[in-house]
Amino acid sequence: MSALSSHSQALSMLRTTPINFNHWYVVAQAEELGQGPLGIVLWEKAIAIYRDQEGQVRAVEDRCPHRQVKLSEGKVLGNNLECAYHGWQFDAHGRCAKIPYFSEDQKLPPCRLRTYPVQEKDGFIWLYPGDLDYLASHGPEPLAIPEWHHLNHIGSFAAFDCPGHFSYLIENLMDMYHGHLHDNYQAWASASLREIAANGDRVVADYDAQSYYKIDKIWSISQLFFPTLRRLHSENLRVSYIYPHWSSTLGADFKIYCLFCPISANKTKAYLVHFTSLEAFPKLHKLPVVFRSFLKNWLSGTARPLLEGLIDQDIRMISQEQAAFEQNPDHQNVEVNPALAKVQQLIRQQALASENAWLL
Repeated sequence: MSALSSHSQALSMLRTTPINFNHWYVVAQAEELGQGPLGIVLWEKAIAIYRDQEGQVRAVEDRCPHRQVKLSEGKVLGNNLECAYHGWQFDAHGRCAKIPYFSEDQKLPPCRLRTYPVQEKDGFIWLYPGDLDYLASHGPEPLAIPEWHHLNHIGSFAAFDCPGHFSYLIENLMDMYHGHLHDNYQAWASASLREIAANGDRVVADYDAQSYYKIDKIWSISQLFFPTLRRLHSENLRVSYIYPHWSSTLGADFKIYCLFCPISANKTKAYLVHFTSLEAFPKLHKLPVVFRSFLKNWLSGTARPLLEGLIDQDIRMISQEQAAFEQNPDHQNVEVNPALAKVQQLIRQQALASENAWLL
């Protein structure tokens, strides 16, 4: 086999590579989870999440073992999840707790559904789908988002469905040369890769870039709405693949996270969270907390139109990449950004580390 065909085969396998299950994934916004259950999918596994009567988030296989229908279409009764079909109830441990038409002396079937560790943190529901022994011994944690509650950071949020394998999305996010695509939506220009560092579960790439935004005046946030107020200046643009999620900083003014929920080999759900820093205004920090909380909430979402514009353009490209792969999986990409080779290597390493971790 030639080196070219070997590389093409490796790239083809990458586009169907599964996730490493021994990490925490975002599966929903916390506010999506109301009084009833919510059905989600994480790498082809259907899961029902719900709040019990204490408000604790629970996660269980989204199927009733009786007739294999979705438990997420049922309802929550106390701490149990009730199936909509026959009313079978399941407790927080996945055990059958009640069958309404059974008498008190009838023995309940010994069926047990798989449950999943789940956390509510920083406005999201995080789920761990992997090996419980690994969780106990290694203690992986959800990605920290310290800006979420910090009064000096104004947040904006956009969820989206990406019609492609998660590798296409992370490559897009790590390749800052594609600013050419974004026209008036881009926050930077003239990106030039300066340094790449790969270590353990992450790849960090630093680009020299020209930023369009400078948050140094109290009115500076208006630059998001009025392009004539923007002025180019040099900033460091850092993008980090902290498997399985992504973050980016543009100077000291902006921080962005992309939180991944890979659904299948050709579909990825993701959550983009943007923060604008107000750290440059020390006088603002001395104001009453009540006012600062009001300001944070009032300005929340100001960058959402920008995020949605970027997402729409990126999804259009990624959907074409996925379609091209499905039509011609042997076609060779001509890649020139060395950061993406490190990203692809990390995806393969993580998948290999996760072999046999999913408990069937």
